[in-house]
Amino acid sequence: MRPTYAVLLVTGLAAGLAGCAPPPAPLAPQAALLPPPPTPVVPSQTAPLCVKPAEKMAFDVSALRTHLVLTAITCKTEDQYNAMVAKYKPDLAGSEKILNGYFSRAYGRSGQSRQDDYNTQLISAQSQLAGKAGSLFCRIYTPMYDEVMALPSGEALPAYAASKPIQQALIISECPPQAAPVAKPAPAVKKKS
Repeated sequence: MRPTYAVLLVTGLAAGLAGCAPPPAPLAPQAALLPPPPTPVVPSQTAPLCVKPAEKMAFDVSALRTHLVLTAITCKTEDQYNAMVAKYKPDLAGSEKILNGYFSRAYGRSGQSRQDDYNTQLISAQSQLAGKAGSLFCRIYTPMYDEVMALPSGEALPAYAASKPIQQALIISECPPQAAPVAKPAPAVKKKS
């Protein structure tokens, strides 16, 4: 049996219309997919005093800055690090001053040496966590420079740092909010008789 003209026409139209369909979306290359950053470990030491809100922000910024220092050294991104420091110099200096005040409040005269110890423990803890990322460390963490540089201002640094899985060297607890002082009632005025 020979195919009829109508069968050939329908088959030809179907084949032609199939070519009009949009091509399927390309699949993302597997090499571009990165694992999530390693999860920070809970520090073994607790900060000696609770931290006030500004001190908490300073601890977060300190951890971010140390993390970016480690990234700069490991990934040879010193230029990006220096640009970040230049852009946020007043904010970074302000955070450092607040952190100095915390360590002074917590340790008195030995505050500076205790802060130096904290900084040493922080870079050590972050280095250990970086080791868990292995050869992917630079691919995982160098994009943070672009994210930090895109922040609207230095005031956004603490929130950005708090949102990232950055290793801290101390367990930090925030001080409870202070209750507003209760106003004393005014003394009664004696009337003259």
